[in-house]
Amino acid sequence: MLIGGAIVGIMIDRSLFPALFGSLLLHTLSFIAGVILSLFVINGAKNTGRNLARAGRVGNLPRMETNRLVTTGFYSCMRHPMHFVLLFFPLTLALIIGSPTFIFMIWPAEALLMILMIRYLEEPEAEEKFGDDYRAYKKEVPMFSLSISTLRQLFSKRPDMSQLEI
Repeated sequence: MLIGGAIVGIMIDRSLFPALFGSLLLHTLSFIAGVILSLFVINGAKNTGRNLARAGRVGNLPRMETNRLVTTGFYSCMRHPMHFVLLFFPLTLALIIGSPTFIFMIWPAEALLMILMIRYLEEPEAEEKFGDDYRAYKKEVPMFSLSISTLRQLFSKRPDMSQLEI
């Protein structure tokens, strides 16, 4: 999706917006914004990954596997904090390459597709794996949270989990 989005975005930009696509100022500003956003995305991925690794594994499991439902830390505020962070990864690439089409058309479509995959693939799998515990958790905790304090902690270098809220 990333490479395809970049290629399609650049092709459309070159044909429909040649003056905009060739603007050094816009590319420079977009590149800087993309690099800054990528730092936030990296911090968020590290924070949620650490949270999941510490709380979601009991016993000797392969990396990236979980066998315990995690409902603490960022997972007490939103059911899918790692996915939430990764929704912004394509946007970082779009900004870095400076493609208006990727930024305003392709990234939103990719983000929507990712949200639908979470809802219709990931969530049923979690329900099957964790049963009634997950269904109860799902009723209490939203898929994503836009709480300012939660987002601030999610994307920070050193999160303070005591300040999280839904």
